[in-house]
Amino acid sequence: MQAKITILTLIIFLLVPATNAYGHGLGIDTIKSVDVQGKSVSIAVEIPMYFDKIDEQQITITTTDIETKQPAKNVTLLIGLFYQNEMIFRNYFFAEDGILPITVKPTTKGEVEIHGEQDSLLGAWHGTESNPIEITGPIFNSGGLYNFEIEVRTIDEPTNIIENSGVYNADLSIVETTEHIQKDSEGNDVKFRLKSYFDKISQFQYDPISKEVSFEMAFDWTEKQMSHIPVIHEEVHFPKQFGEFLYPSYTGKVNGIDLFKASVTIDDYTEEDERIVHFVLLQDHLNFLKNQIKKSDQPLPEKMIFTLSPSDEPGFPLTAFTKSEDFQIDLSWDPAEIQPGVKTNFIFTIRDGKTGEPMRSSDYTFVIMQNGNEIHRSTGTAQVGGDFKQYEFGEEETGPTIIRFENIRNTGQETEFGFVVAPEFGSIVMLVLVLSIIVVIFVTKQKSFVFKTSI
Repeated sequence: MQAKITILTLIIFLLVPATNAYGHGLGIDTIKSVDVQGKSVSIAVEIPMYFDKIDEQQITITTTDIETKQPAKNVTLLIGLFYQNEMIFRNYFFAEDGILPITVKPTTKGEVEIHGEQDSLLGAWHGTESNPIEITGPIFNSGGLYNFEIEVRTIDEPTNIIENSGVYNADLSIVETTEHIQKDSEGNDVKFRLKSYFDKISQFQYDPISKEVSFEMAFDWTEKQMSHIPVIHEEVHFPKQFGEFLYPSYTGKVNGIDLFKASVTIDDYTEEDERIVHFVLLQDHLNFLKNQIKKSDQPLPEKMIFTLSPSDEPGFPLTAFTKSEDFQIDLSWDPAEIQPGVKTNFIFTIRDGKTGEPMRSSDYTFVIMQNGNEIHRSTGTAQVGGDFKQYEFGEEETGPTIIRFENIRNTGQETEFGFVVAPEFGSIVMLVLVLSIIVVIFVTKQKSFVFKTSI
């Protein structure tokens, strides 16, 4: 009876919608409500997340009438762009149809210059099809946080000049990728990479004794700043061959405060030779951290100090996508330690790869493989999206093991999970070996899949 309750609990847990917390950062920030002479508008600023120093890119600023949900007419904006508290430019720009495209051509030298046409009223820059607005010079050459200060100066009519409409802020980030050579426990060099989707990081360090990664990032904890930050996203990359830091899961902290388990996720899918551990802090998480800092009676710091530590506990469910990413499989097992001679229940959910919603009436084929040989095959239908299969490994069935889901929903698509049945180690989940399996699968079969945790 207890086993049935455990299985039911796990199936319910897996059926709860799971969103992909991490992505590739945010290239858009929206000022949701600006009051301009009784009219409410929103202003969305969109920039590329990566700037190539050779190719031109585009900034797009769109002013929308909230009531009609249509672009506002004859909008003049006073836009200031700041980076690390230094002003890059501050000028007027005019958009007849509320949509302001600005072409950017970064250079390594020279002055920041604006090209285009200017009106005679405020000297606002505006573009035409033959002569678009263009900014050239050393702009967006560095990763980190860029601040747009925006004021609305005209709306509806080009001559309807507005005074004191307020200054509003949009913060957007250019992804910064840095490399950090650190020593392992035997004194060998290990190359870490860090991608920051928010601001520049500093003080990156790997401690081979505590097996802990740490780094810092400047951060403004004031309500004005935090109110329009939807997410902070940092990625720690390291080689899959770096065995002393390969663990089933990780715990994260910011300024010594434990993060939610869902804030730290593993990604073995995106890069062939690297594991990526994502820090993803949503606005609710940021508010939680701020409240915890306040409870300590300490002044709010001017930075975030991230720490990443390994954990021996498997983080369920494990998640895998098909190559097309049309389908997502969440997998857990009970008991957590798989041993020969003990019946193991594999509990899984078949989800829509785009929405994360469970997919009802999903046919599948469940396959277990060891040493390239199939040791079990069965078919089934997940009526509510979730189902389970039971298998008892024999005494000789130990070592690297693959669970494969084939012909999902009769599409021919498949994905798989790797783990180790190794009672001599005292624990099933030895991800040092798992990652070796994954690399071999990727190279020999050229399949794409994700292997991460999400709780």
